[in-house]
Amino acid sequence: MPTTDHTAARSSPAAPGANRTVVLGSTSRYRRELMNRLRLPFEVDAPEVDETPLDGESPEALARRLALAKAHAVALRHPEALVIGSDQVADLDGLPLGKPGTHERAVQQLQLMRGRTVIFQTAVAVVCHATGFEQLDLAPVRVRFRDLSDAEIETYLRAEEPYDCAGSAKSEGLGIALLEAIDNDDPTALVGLPLIRTCRMLREAGLQLLA
Repeated sequence: MPTTDHTAARSSPAAPGANRTVVLGSTSRYRRELMNRLRLPFEVDAPEVDETPLDGESPEALARRLALAKAHAVALRHPEALVIGSDQVADLDGLPLGKPGTHERAVQQLQLMRGRTVIFQTAVAVVCHATGFEQLDLAPVRVRFRDLSDAEIETYLRAEEPYDCAGSAKSEGLGIALLEAIDNDDPTALVGLPLIRTCRMLREAGLQLLA
């Protein structure tokens, strides 16, 4: 199923970005690994944003709000830089599932998701305070989980320990064995940072990755 482009927010004309520092506002090692694919020099700075959902906030709205909040939090310390913020929330029929943190919570998440389709809402924002540039986009990924047995869940979690992953599974690792299908238009989105959208935003901010 094609996904809908959710390009959002405001974008004012940006000064050429070729000489601007790029900062990834994230503590995620998965996002750092994805950024390394671009062969682009970048810095990393922790956003230190409260990730508690608001009352009644949908998983999509939560991911979008946190991605933008992370980018702005880091941009306050790097006003001249192009700052990237991202967030991912697993959406199980409107129920947000974040990072489990513990084995017990990961078991609960996978038991909830087995045999069902989950939408991983992955949002990315790029901002530059010096130029007023701001863009936000969402890359939803539909994932159908197999009807997993308790034994399979236990074996997987002991093997990969994905306790820092929204939805308790690493699709780029052994977690692919948990799945029946993945439907998206940006294959890196499920890992945590949609690089196709990120590259587009950086280009529109004035940074030419292949110059």
